[in-house]
Amino acid sequence: MKLKNLINFDEQQQVFHLHNGNISYILGIDEGGVLSHLYFGPRIKNYHGQLKNPRKDRGFSDNLPEAQERTFSLDFVLQEYSSQGDGDFRNPAAIIRQANGSYSARFVYKDYKISFGKPQLDGLPAAYVIKKNEAQTLKIILEDQVNQLELILIYTIYQDYDVIARSVELINKSDKSVHIEKLASMQLDLPAGKKQQVISLPGAHANERQLQREDINAGTKVFESRRGTTSHQMNNFIAICDSQTDEFQGNIIGLSFVYSGNHKEEIEKDQYGATRILVGINNEQFDWEVKSQQTFQTPEVLMTYSAQGMNKMSDNLHRLMRERVARGKYKFAPRPILVNNWEATFMDFDENKLKPIVDEAKKLGIEMFVLDDGWFGHRDDDNTSLGDWKVFARKFPQGLKRFVDYIHANGLKFGLWFEPEMISIDSELYQQHPDYMLKVPGSKPSPSRNQYVLDMGRQEVRDNIYNQMTAILDSCQIDYVKWDMNRHLTDIYSPVLPANCQGEVLHRYVLGLYQMLEKITTEYPDILWEGCSGGGGRFDAGFLYYMPQSWTSDNTDAVARIKIQYGTSIAYPISSMTAHVSASPNQQTGRLTSMKTRGEVAMSGVLGYELDLTKLSSVDKKEVQAQIAFYKKIRSLVQYGKFIRLISPYDNNRCAWMFVSDDKNEAIVFSFKIMSEAQPAFEILKLSGLDADKTYKNLDTGAVIGGDELMNTGFYEPITQADFSSQVYHFKALAG
Repeated sequence: MKLKNLINFDEQQQVFHLHNGNISYILGIDEGGVLSHLYFGPRIKNYHGQLKNPRKDRGFSDNLPEAQERTFSLDFVLQEYSSQGDGDFRNPAAIIRQANGSYSARFVYKDYKISFGKPQLDGLPAAYVIKKNEAQTLKIILEDQVNQLELILIYTIYQDYDVIARSVELINKSDKSVHIEKLASMQLDLPAGKKQQVISLPGAHANERQLQREDINAGTKVFESRRGTTSHQMNNFIAICDSQTDEFQGNIIGLSFVYSGNHKEEIEKDQYGATRILVGINNEQFDWEVKSQQTFQTPEVLMTYSAQGMNKMSDNLHRLMRERVARGKYKFAPRPILVNNWEATFMDFDENKLKPIVDEAKKLGIEMFVLDDGWFGHRDDDNTSLGDWKVFARKFPQGLKRFVDYIHANGLKFGLWFEPEMISIDSELYQQHPDYMLKVPGSKPSPSRNQYVLDMGRQEVRDNIYNQMTAILDSCQIDYVKWDMNRHLTDIYSPVLPANCQGEVLHRYVLGLYQMLEKITTEYPDILWEGCSGGGGRFDAGFLYYMPQSWTSDNTDAVARIKIQYGTSIAYPISSMTAHVSASPNQQTGRLTSMKTRGEVAMSGVLGYELDLTKLSSVDKKEVQAQIAFYKKIRSLVQYGKFIRLISPYDNNRCAWMFVSDDKNEAIVFSFKIMSEAQPAFEILKLSGLDADKTYKNLDTGAVIGGDELMNTGFYEPITQADFSSQVYHFKALAG
């Protein structure tokens, strides 16, 4: 197959043009070797130079040292990458402390390389290619001649995905060390124009990824985590859009940071109305020494553009993350329906108490039993035993294997919970290796949930935990692992690093974690790995690279989950979002919700159950059986179909979303009404993503409706006299 060129360099104009069938990204070499940003948007066939940065003498804006006139300044040029001390007073992408103490750096164009395929990023998760001809990569080499530094800007554009992957590599070619205090993975300077807004996903524990949208005004707006992880409080995704953009129309740029640690997204509107966007590792508590001839590679940012609103932007990211970020045998496999014992028993269990739940799970059609926290050490509460990954003999007197064999004999798969990054003071691990814990010398470390953090940046720490975990994994057939992390990072200090490198601890932690995840998930490819961090505290594209799904939130309340799952879907595919049916009243909110609604919210993700099955009424058991049977019919459509948001719960007393098969022959629609009303409106639901020329049958009512009708006229929804109600509509196209 002939390789299709996706990147062109116009020698005469000195312009690079990255393009596929839908998008174009254009940058150019400007005066003084400055790399200028020119365009990012809908595909254009050819660029004729009309967007070269205009010239004007601006007061109090420095000029280039070699400039012959005063009309060109880095203080207002739209740049591809900026650095502190070069005359650009906006927020810089790079802050580098030179060996002589100076922070001044100026990077100018040196060379470029274009190649097919996509390079791997050493030690970091990133989007990948399966075939070399599906993407093309541009590397632009900038140099700071005075300080002998090279900066390589890396851009990969895919042929069939409207996504550009970006990262940066710094090479120290001097004979002295320099210190990186900030190195963003990407910069995007947008010209002044329409009123713009920024979309972000802030939240809290049990309230993750709440959709927030606000105007971009003069000054700097920062979205960040300083907690050592992606965090419940602020996800590392943002989007920039026109003020009139909605789910179905308007311009929007989405940016997803492929990283699981501290992050920072900066939006600055400057004095001339231009907007600068920076995404990268948070520079707070970050100081990385780059010795002579060494390099530093930043994590990757996935950048997408849509002219058809938020749904198209999300679909761009969903497709790439499902197909070119997630890996392994479960990337497209049907995810099993599980029951987790956590909200059923917490840590108060033994083998005999768990077996009746297994028996009931088999009767209901559940496919996997997951044993959560409390199976190891001497752990009856959350104050003990982390770091000692040995089976609790009192709970499993004949070992774990007998219980696992019982589960498999009943036709279910078995899953097990771990929290590998944490340690308890009373553990054998701590008694033997107290230095394995993150702790500042001379100070008393801060507990959270009465647990502490292991220094995952150290190989010997990772080896110890790896050996303990694999001993368990090798002891019996384990089909699934839930990898949890239930606190943020404090007491940031590693005894194996010198004083001038303590600013590396947090990033080394993430790199060490990635190294361990790569090793263990590769060596145990038949295990379905699920990420968790007190629910959705580390829900990001970086973790998706190792684990194809993550626990979306510790909040299992169906009504709260509507907003959580809606917000999460802005940036992440449904196949990555696990959702469980739990007891009513809910243990987090106390809310009473019908089994129907609880099931239909959970069926909008990777379905599971989080309750004591033995305590269900006969009516609820029949409902659960029906839910499971129905979900098995629609599972592939929900997990891997095209997801479309129809009505936002942030603006309405309703919410609706749908899933459409690739061939548009099947669609499943979920609609939710939050609060009942005394005089409700007659509300029409309009669908999207169908084939206007096909005719569809409602499988519940038998009604036959055209695709054009479903999308344009819509249909009236039934009025329900109950809070927290839900409806499901299942359509299939008729033949012919």
